Amino acid sequence: MITYLPRPDEAQLAKQIAYLLDQGLIPVIEYARDPGPRDHYWNMWKLPLFEARAVADVQAEIGACATAHPDSFIKLIGYDRQRQARAVSLVVHQP
Repeated sequence: MITYLPRPDEAQLAKQIAYLLDQGLIPVIEYARDPGPRDHYWNMWKLPLFEARAVADVQAEIGACATAHPDSFIKLIGYDRQRQARAVSLVVHQP
């Protein structure tokens, strides 16, 4: 998988997560070992984080996913329950 943006550091990722939570979006973590340009479906890490209210909670889950799947790409999604669609999607970990 080719990405054109640099990997976000912890402070930048925390700001993205804070924005996602402030907008009322539901954090969803997905991972894939070797995603291709046509891979629309990644594996979901646990269930969507419906109860997440703090940045640290989401970062802890991203870290747990990275520990369990160190050879995978990890993507953070902000799901909008009103529109029933993804509002935000970004790769937060690369192997």
